[in-house]
Amino acid sequence: MSESGERLRKLVIQIPCLNEEETLPATLADLPREVEGVDVVEWLIIDDGSTDGTVDVARAHGVDHVVQHPRNRGLAAAFLTGLDAALRAGADVVVNTDADNQYDGSCIPELIGPVLRDGADMVVGERPIEQISEFSGLKKRLQRLGSWVVRRFSGTDIRDAASGFRALSRDAALRLQVYGKYSYTMETLVQARAEGLAVEAVPIRVNPQTRPSRLVRSTGQYVRRSAQTIVRSFALYYPFRFFFIMGLLPLLIGLALLVRWLAFFVFADEYQSRIPSLVVGAVFTLVGVQIWLVGFLGDLQAASRRLLAEARVRDRHRDLGRP
Repeated sequence: MSESGERLRKLVIQIPCLNEEETLPATLADLPREVEGVDVVEWLIIDDGSTDGTVDVARAHGVDHVVQHPRNRGLAAAFLTGLDAALRAGADVVVNTDADNQYDGSCIPELIGPVLRDGADMVVGERPIEQISEFSGLKKRLQRLGSWVVRRFSGTDIRDAASGFRALSRDAALRLQVYGKYSYTMETLVQARAEGLAVEAVPIRVNPQTRPSRLVRSTGQYVRRSAQTIVRSFALYYPFRFFFIMGLLPLLIGLALLVRWLAFFVFADEYQSRIPSLVVGAVFTLVGVQIWLVGFLGDLQAASRRLLAEARVRDRHRDLGRP
């Protein structure tokens, strides 16, 4: 509390870490301690089972909060652990950045601007993909393609869906939940739209690469995991639409074959030789209808999940002692 009795507005900058003792000092040196629009800036490290001196380096460089996983649980779990710790530390705004100093810390005031000024719930820092020399031409094309797919699935206008440089309002940090183990970037965009959160983007700058990415070992792995994340997220948050689309093709094929058989039955009297069309058409139609039924049940489960999520948010508000 301030001397006037008003509660101070706090920004917590969180950094998930796994064996980052070499790159962490430069990352921390790039972070601000004062940002216009907030009264307090604190740093938070999430140690995801590091076996080196990451924690000692963090404490030696003045990190305010350190939370640790006893073993490596993955980036998505570290991200969620950070959000919980930031909320318990009283954060009004949370910024997530990487420990390899990829993102320019001086961009944080621009990143949190839409949260403070416009009431945005999530702000994504969009990298200048075309200008990053470390990215191959193939990686740049895959980044554009992946972001386009996420835009189509999430209904947002984010052009760098894989960026982990993000600002979150307190309400968004309370609501976000990641079910995948690989990463949080794409899933949280789809979830934000489903939760009715306001998502914006701002251009940011990047620093020269300090080390190769540990999240992606090959282009093929990146494509496979990204595709799995997008499909899983769409099925999870928009089940009826997802299964409606999935069931539409077999249903149309089945109906076309049934119409074909019926036409021969009525007009050509050759329906007996077209029995395979009847059987295959009936099977495809049943498959399509069953997929739609799965979508209907999934939509009912999604409604129940939304109610549970609202109850979870209320419980967390009470647990954290903040309205």
